[in-house]
Amino acid sequence: MPISKDVRLGTDVKIFHLELVNLYGCAIGDETKIGTFVEIQSGAKIGSRCKISSHTFICEGVTIEDGVFIGHGVMFTNDKYPKATTADGRLQGSADWAVEPTRVGARASIGSNATILCGITIGPGAMIGAGAVVTRDVPAGAIVAGVPARTMSLAENIRSAAAPT
Repeated sequence: MPISKDVRLGTDVKIFHLELVNLYGCAIGDETKIGTFVEIQSGAKIGSRCKISSHTFICEGVTIEDGVFIGHGVMFTNDKYPKATTADGRLQGSADWAVEPTRVGARASIGSNATILCGITIGPGAMIGAGAVVTRDVPAGAIVAGVPARTMSLAENIRSAAAPT
């Protein structure tokens, strides 16, 4: 898998296996770390000092601000109504759909295997639980989990923090 010539890499970006990522047309900020089997598509923007774990897919239209943690196998989407073909049966092309942008605020954390639907904002410092399906905006500092992801109450946060590991 390649790193295209049109990728804008900041200084001291660490890509653990250059031959096992697929990066094209994206921008990646200073000191960001990118794991194995990550794809970052054209038009995606990754901030500085982020960690993008292995097997993650970041599509066109996604903006990730500085200091964000992305767990293993996180999937972003950019089309609310995906289709392979048009109504007349033609293979769908770029003119047949619109990218729905998604923003992940600074210092947010997204747990492994979360799915982030398009057109939403995850606020700064928010935490997304592993396996969550995020279908709507997440406020700054909120903790969400589940399918669909819902904000956890203070009591739930205390119980989960105190649970034996």
